[in-house]
Amino acid sequence: MHIHILGICGTFMAGVAAIARSAGHRVTGSDQGVYPPMSDQLADLGIDIVEGYGVDQLGLNPDVVIIGNVMMRGMPIIEAVLNRKLAYTSGPEWLAREVLAGRRVAAVAGTHGKTTTASLLAWILEFAGQQPGFLIGGVPRNFSQSARLGEGDVFVIEADEYDTAFFDKRAKFLHYHPDTQIIGNIEFDHADIYANLEAIQWQFHQLLRTLPGNGHLIVPAGSRNVDALLAMGCWTPVETFSSAADEAADWRAAAGGDGSLVVTERESQAERQCQWSMPGAHNAENALAALLAARHLGVDPDRSLQALAAFKGVKRRLELRGNIGGVEVYDDFAHHPTAIRKTIEGLRSAEAGGRLLVALEPRSNTMRLGHHRDTLAAALTGADAVWVYEPPDLQWDLKAAMSGGGVTVSSDVENIVDGLTQTANPQDRIIIMSNGGFDGIHARVERALEKKFAPTESTAV
Repeated sequence: MHIHILGICGTFMAGVAAIARSAGHRVTGSDQGVYPPMSDQLADLGIDIVEGYGVDQLGLNPDVVIIGNVMMRGMPIIEAVLNRKLAYTSGPEWLAREVLAGRRVAAVAGTHGKTTTASLLAWILEFAGQQPGFLIGGVPRNFSQSARLGEGDVFVIEADEYDTAFFDKRAKFLHYHPDTQIIGNIEFDHADIYANLEAIQWQFHQLLRTLPGNGHLIVPAGSRNVDALLAMGCWTPVETFSSAADEAADWRAAAGGDGSLVVTERESQAERQCQWSMPGAHNAENALAALLAARHLGVDPDRSLQALAAFKGVKRRLELRGNIGGVEVYDDFAHHPTAIRKTIEGLRSAEAGGRLLVALEPRSNTMRLGHHRDTLAAALTGADAVWVYEPPDLQWDLKAAMSGGGVTVSSDVENIVDGLTQTANPQDRIIIMSNGGFDGIHARVERALEKKFAPTESTAV
């Protein structure tokens, strides 16, 4: 079958493309403004991509068109698909029908941490010999790909609450019908889709209504928003986790600045420990949630901890790109104030000297609409110096929101590059935060640091 994917370079749709190709289908697609890592993954798979959404690409005569949620009514190619009565579907619907049917599905949902937690779970299962399939919104470094069909009966899916398609406004995760479900947290996001937090909780409530009674639900202890969700109705056994000294949590995880991770079960008070490379309490919670999901899927916690010690991280999730002249440069996908704060706190907790220098692009739709204007500055206070890019179409006063916080706001990426690299000294750490390409700032910062510290030897990671 020939499948043509509109919006193929999104993290989810690129994963669908990889799985469809692995299943033996011919796959083509189109997108615009593409950037790594998904564009690289598709190129490696030999999948042909058409630039833009011109109607003439329908001349490829696909058997079915998979339509990404970036596509809207009124776009000429969408109108052509409908007018010609071509066969079409959404990515989640195709995945559920063609891949997930008959498999044990482990889903990871929540506002933050989905990609890391799903990557951790897939790796634990792989380490335990289960050969899972997976589709993740990033590239786990243990696999070097974001999706695969898998040979085992378990499939790990990053379960996004974003809407499915222009013709299906339900959350994507309502298609997957998981047996094992992680909900890591719930906060307001996706302001272009949801009017308020209650609208998001309602989608999660529909998810709980589909979980089987013999399934397993894993949630954080003491989360007001998650507790409110559970109060709406839950018919599945629940297990709780926490990184705090919460005696009510079924399981607790503690992360040490020396790279230790200690896991404690409330019932037995048994402690288990490993060394691993992910800093911060939020990553300890991600790891514990993955361990509990794997436990429900038959993996002993001691085996899971062995896997965690061998976890290499995820591209663009606090990914260390290199050390140049003693300055570490990190790439991070954080785009919500809570995730930004936790990422900074996590890196701050790691045992290292020097300062934290942050460059942030407020790129998400929710950020651009101004819903985080009152919380963004506070999220950045853990950094020693901050540069925030002001895009031309931002719909709120970024400078006013950042006033008094020692933050530099600039509409010129080159000025941000200059500020970062002129400020940076050996032992400092630079974190570049964006859920997009940020005008190639990563490579530009690295080149500027190489020039500044030449002929100091640089090392790539």
